[in-house]
Amino acid sequence: MIEIPYPLATERLVLRRFSTDDLDAYHRYQSLPETARYLYGGPRSYAQCMERIGHYVEGTFERPGDWATFAIERKDRPGMIGEIALKWNSGGKPEVGVPGRFGELGWTLAPEAQGHGYATESARAVLELALGPWGFHRVEARLDARNTASAALCERLGMQREGVLRDNMYLKGEWTSEAVYATVRNPNAF
Repeated sequence: MIEIPYPLATERLVLRRFSTDDLDAYHRYQSLPETARYLYGGPRSYAQCMERIGHYVEGTFERPGDWATFAIERKDRPGMIGEIALKWNSGGKPEVGVPGRFGELGWTLAPEAQGHGYATESARAVLELALGPWGFHRVEARLDARNTASAALCERLGMQREGVLRDNMYLKGEWTSEAVYATVRNPNAF
């Protein structure tokens, strides 16, 4: 089990555990077609958002396949503006004393919160946590290759574009390509 340090503070943000009080704010942006444009699913209904919030509130980070999910909130203004999550994947059978962990980072922000650097600031905090104290060897982000804003965010984080999986998913009535960005832990940095 990995202990999640709720809340995690950055210069302008608080990354905290989800609360049932977040449901309305979460639904407001998750129900929008522009939010879902580059996501695997479509806009979410209120019931779908309720189910996801319930999972986030009760979620644990105990084993591969689990997600550490944070609600993003500005320090100067209460109310959730987005979420960031890290999936714990297994890097295979670890050798004695060597953690076999790698992660997948993902984020979604409400439209009014985009373009202010909040995604970069929160992603940097979670990435540093994953590669530092949690000892993940690798963290990657997988995104729709057309999502230039998320690609730019990955590059600001120092992640390298490893490639594009051309037409590897059929989503929302069309073939789409997936770009993969990643960074690998530098043991001398921590």
